[in-house]
Amino acid sequence: MDIDWKSIIWRQFGAAIDMLENALIACPDELWAKSAKSGDSFTARWYEYWYLVYHTLFWLDFYLSETQEGFAPPAPFGLEELDPKGAFPPRVYRKEELRTYLEYAREKCRTRIAALTEETAQQRYRSRWMDFTTVELLLYNMRHVQHHTAQLNTILRQTVDSAPGWVGVTKRKLEGE
Repeated sequence: MDIDWKSIIWRQFGAAIDMLENALIACPDELWAKSAKSGDSFTARWYEYWYLVYHTLFWLDFYLSETQEGFAPPAPFGLEELDPKGAFPPRVYRKEELRTYLEYAREKCRTRIAALTEETAQQRYRSRWMDFTTVELLLYNMRHVQHHTAQLNTILRQTVDSAPGWVGVTKRKLEGE
């Protein structure tokens, strides 16, 4: 059986990114920086819409990097997500900034998947909290994007009684298709 695994992974991972983009676009301005949950300020920040989008994009970008060494997100984003004390970004990021970051991460994802070989697919990715092959890390990363996109859609459903629909597969082609 000859299966084009790269295209299959991209079609589904790309769909997860498309759904994140749809949730980002669907957020009304008045909800963007408003806490969706009460409680202590640290916990409440986790439920700010913009922050959930940013958190998802940061880790999408991070996990698509070949190594952790020297990782840096594009400007204006920093490394606060890696702070073990849970530092937050210095300001609320605008929708346009996060849409640009989403496009950057989407292209990084597409390029990473298109470049997979039998050898690179089996390479180990190790950190303090995980030990995965490259392919397993891609699936883990996709699940992380889906998890937070579901949270964003829940916030939309609860606050404006509307959320974007399901994306079955991305319409964007993998490089070389």
